[in-house]
Amino acid sequence: MSPTLPSPPHPAKVAMMEERAGSLSTVLSVAHLRKNYGATVAVEDVSFQVDRNEIVGLLGPNGAGKTTTINMILGVLEPAAGTIHIDGVNLAEARSRALEATNFAAVYAPLPGNLTVQQNLMIFAMLYGVAKPGPRIEELLEKFDLTAFRGTKCGVLSSGEQTRVCLAKALLNHPKLLLLDEPTASLDPATAHEIRAKIRAFVGRDDTCGVLWTSHNMYEVEEVCNRVLFLSHGRILLDGDPKTLPRDYGKSTLEELFIAVAREPLALEWTEAK
Repeated sequence: MSPTLPSPPHPAKVAMMEERAGSLSTVLSVAHLRKNYGATVAVEDVSFQVDRNEIVGLLGPNGAGKTTTINMILGVLEPAAGTIHIDGVNLAEARSRALEATNFAAVYAPLPGNLTVQQNLMIFAMLYGVAKPGPRIEELLEKFDLTAFRGTKCGVLSSGEQTRVCLAKALLNHPKLLLLDEPTASLDPATAHEIRAKIRAFVGRDDTCGVLWTSHNMYEVEEVCNRVLFLSHGRILLDGDPKTLPRDYGKSTLEELFIAVAREPLALEWTEAK
């Protein structure tokens, strides 16, 4: 059978997602998102949602459009078309209010290295308008085992310690939407496992928060994500449970499915009816 181009989401599904933009159960709703750089299309007609108490993996090879999508959700990039609702607020119409409910962490966005852990957290707490920042900072220092490092400059911390500080920063404002872009990429397996456990515990206890998580580590994705979205050439190609999705396409593991998406995306069909 000849390869079939991936179809965009069925209009009925997109309409349902748009209706859910203001739903109490949905913390992020993205509809018909598009971004191009001149003649190059980076993201094309992307629609999806993240519910509260849910961790959704945004997967795909380098250049698939993951970071561009995240930067649009963060308001760093302006989409050419489409809408983004965060906690029911339209990002284009009320940017500050939407971003008040959002936070972010990534290994490529470390905190200022010349400031101490305490100083960094206090500055970001003020930027986020955290009420009573002192007690909140103490709570997060304890949660992420950082109490002994409060007076240490972030630039001399290990990769694992810096990651814990970045995650503490990301939780300062009790975000409704947490964006994690390769949060454990530079960590050893033991530290990465510890970080994943802390994030899962946070989402499990806080039923108001949803997480959008990018990673190239398929073991990690299977461990933490309730659902995954596969991006290919700026489009969402697949959407489903990371534990069962590979079998739907005759693959034994999520890593095999990832490789198929990266190498032969045209051989995979949209699974709207599944």
